[in-house]
Amino acid sequence: MKKSPLTWFITGTSGGFGSELVRAALARGDSVVATSRDPEKVEATFPNCSDRLLALRVNLHSVSEIEEAVAVAIATFGKIDILVNNAGYGLIGAMEEESEKEILELFQINVFALLRMTRAVLPHFRKNRSGHIVNISSVWGLTSDAGAGIYNATKFAVEGLSQALVQEVKPLGINVTIVEPRGFRTNFFTSAVLTSTIIDDYKETVGALRGRIERKHQTQRGDPKLGAEAIVNAVTSQHPPLHLLLGPDAYKDTIEHLDAQRREFEAWREVTHSTDIK
Repeated sequence: MKKSPLTWFITGTSGGFGSELVRAALARGDSVVATSRDPEKVEATFPNCSDRLLALRVNLHSVSEIEEAVAVAIATFGKIDILVNNAGYGLIGAMEEESEKEILELFQINVFALLRMTRAVLPHFRKNRSGHIVNISSVWGLTSDAGAGIYNATKFAVEGLSQALVQEVKPLGINVTIVEPRGFRTNFFTSAVLTSTIIDDYKETVGALRGRIERKHQTQRGDPKLGAEAIVNAVTSQHPPLHLLLGPDAYKDTIEHLDAQRREFEAWREVTHSTDIK
């Protein structure tokens, strides 16, 4: 028996993974609510899908605008099945170089906007005893790199809240998936904020990351179209994962990081076990 079409609610859909996720969902015959700072661009990208595409401009800083967008989505398509928290951007620089304003704004979009969206959709999911929340994290939510520390912190936050969230909502029939890509040819580095303050003492560490970004921009191995299709296939599978690494580099880096952690834990196991009250 053919299953009824799903309704996706996807944030950050002007380009990159967001746009490709819209494309992949529409290709399945599903309906999509796509939020963007430029909804006209989204509509122009998918001109033949107006009956299944609702493009909205939503201020992700505003709880009331988010709640209104969720209500409009449900009124238009009758339901939301899958929320994809994709909106976000990067911040590159040493922690000492980054301004308070830059740090707070990064957390506003990468963490608090994600929380606002999730909290707005959860009552609908709980009522239906179904739904799926997909949080786009990064391999930098599992590992860290000099020059990306604040961005790492936002994605580590996404990992932590997602791992707690799945325990809260799984008994209610709601799934959670965290997507951890690395090295995809998107506009991530174009939209990333590079600090204007540069401290020479960090030239060998943070400067190395800036150099890699400049060299590798738009030469990454990952195909956003294939990445989006992998996400859609995983999310709509019978047993969707909590963690979905995307790209061979993501797998390699994460496994090496976990192995290094395990070796360090084992090396200090005696000290670890020495702290109980005797």
